[in-house]
Amino acid sequence: MDALNQLIETRKDILGGTPVFKGTRVPVSTFIEYLETGHGMNDFLEDFPTVSRQQVIQVLERFKEQLLQPQ
Repeated sequence: MDALNQLIETRKDILGGTPVFKGTRVPVSTFIEYLETGHGMNDFLEDFPTVSRQQVIQVLERFKEQLLQPQ
């Protein structure tokens, strides 16, 4: 989880504690919603320029690692 803490922050003073991409006010859930509605990463990055491509890729990689980790 430490790796995710480097990428995502949750602070009460930023959107009431909603998990956001670190250094931004952009909720991670917004990116997931973009994917769910058929929009791609490029659409998201265009609409939210404060989030870098590298941030999105790193978050996806961490989610993937967590999902594929043996229980």
